[in-house]
Amino acid sequence: SSGINAEWPLRPGKHSMNPFDENAVEEAVRMKQKKIVKEIIAVSCGPTQSQETIRTALAMGADRGIHVEVPKGTEADLQPLAVAKIFAKLIEKEQPDVVILGKQAIDDDANQTTQLLAGLVDWPQGTMASALEHSDGQLKITREIDGGLEDIKVKLPAIISADLRLNEPRYATLPNIMKAKKKKIEKLSPGDLGVDIAPRLTVKKVVDPPVRQAGDKVPDVATLLDKLKEKGHIKA
Repeated sequence: SSGINAEWPLRPGKHSMNPFDENAVEEAVRMKQKKIVKEIIAVSCGPTQSQETIRTALAMGADRGIHVEVPKGTEADLQPLAVAKIFAKLIEKEQPDVVILGKQAIDDDANQTTQLLAGLVDWPQGTMASALEHSDGQLKITREIDGGLEDIKVKLPAIISADLRLNEPRYATLPNIMKAKKKKIEKLSPGDLGVDIAPRLTVKKVVDPPVRQAGDKVPDVATLLDKLKEKGHIKA
């Protein structure tokens, strides 16, 4: 089977927020409503259009945004390690108590940024969170795992990744959308943060899986054995 060139250009149009990130923003807003946090900062890395995503977060209830802009046409090369390094520098700059991310992107499904970030800043992590409870400077996290659910506790500051069942994200109302237009978005570049975003991995090509041959129907066991011998699957 022949390989095809692995280039998927971004088509023009409105950018929307990753569903897992919507859960992350919603949980941050709920934590603010419960007075667990005082301020919510929404961060996105990408081209100019990424500001649309930040405005959505601001309309949902975030207080301000940070846009780490990368040159148009290079956003597809922005890999989880580079994003984690950017977030690590922003943690140094902003000193948050908790960082909540969507558990994975819905294009490459990498599910790596949270874990890489926790390792870079040496903070505890709670991934694939479907429930959060705050008590005495700790977070009790219910995690969705292959075998069911797992409860853990982490001390703050911590890195959390949101799963879809964590909450039901709210819709931004028109008044809040209008208010979001007046909220501040700070613009930075990876260079401002001293981060090299050159990709560490390169996709050389994408190939189709081999086409399966059609099976044969045989009338009886004797014919089946003859066919298997003919194809060399069993010895004569």
